[in-house]
Amino acid sequence: MTTQELKNKILEAKKETGTVILAHTYQEPDIIDVADVTGDSFFLSKKAAELKAKRVVMCGVRFMAESVKILSPETETILPVASATCPMAEQILPERVREFKEENPDTQVVAYINTTAALKAECDVCVTSSSAIKIVKKLEGKDILFIPDQHLGSFVAKNVPEKNIILWDGYCPVHAQLTKEDVIECKKKYPDAVFAVHPESPKEVVELADMVGATSDIIKYAKEQKGNVIIGTERGVVDYLSPHEENGERFIQLAPEKLCCEDMKKISLEDVYKAIIGEGGEKVELDEALRKKALVSINRMLELG
Repeated sequence: MTTQELKNKILEAKKETGTVILAHTYQEPDIIDVADVTGDSFFLSKKAAELKAKRVVMCGVRFMAESVKILSPETETILPVASATCPMAEQILPERVREFKEENPDTQVVAYINTTAALKAECDVCVTSSSAIKIVKKLEGKDILFIPDQHLGSFVAKNVPEKNIILWDGYCPVHAQLTKEDVIECKKKYPDAVFAVHPESPKEVVELADMVGATSDIIKYAKEQKGNVIIGTERGVVDYLSPHEENGERFIQLAPEKLCCEDMKKISLEDVYKAIIGEGGEKVELDEALRKKALVSINRMLELG
């Protein structure tokens, strides 16, 4: 079967079964082609809730499927590959946060949306990379524990100096590989290019950027530029932009050998098809008490952000 034939079967199957396919921007182009909605993690969860989808196939990683269930408990949510997970989302154990809160009752705990449902349930408020600065500024009190990503937390701390932000040892294994040398070398090749980077990257990399932002913000910024743009985030963004924009070759992938999330790339078209027809994937379920606790931190994010 050719790739196009398989795509056609997926399109037919999702129509017959009433399935909505959500795909994170970091997915392979073939997955993006068959998706109903494409975007970053929390956008996809909100969109599933808005669509009131009865059945969703989440082409992403586990915490994204959990986020769909947190917001839409009645939606059947399927992760096509059970082992597709986010190492950063699971780096901080909920028990560790619970112990910290007992010892530091006046410190608010802020969780990046890239966390498990169990961890969200232990936190006061969630944030996305685009809303983190705004929300942290609005929080009452000075002392804040920011988890799990130390690099995003460092970026927030720089922009909200009036707060005492405590960082732990979490990080994105993909973005954390970047070095300032990677950027300097790329800028030598493209001296007229602007540089856009995700705040999950190390501080010394972020400091060299012309623009720092979430996946969706990087895409918007890149589209608005007329010249070359060096893009410092997972290569799915360049894969997404290049075929669809005029002069797509102007989007330059920084350190392509580093900026590839293996977990995001685990899902194939065949996995998607099997998930739709009920022959593959994992139906993601959450304990209702846990779901409600996790929802509190997300609702507070929506109120503040």
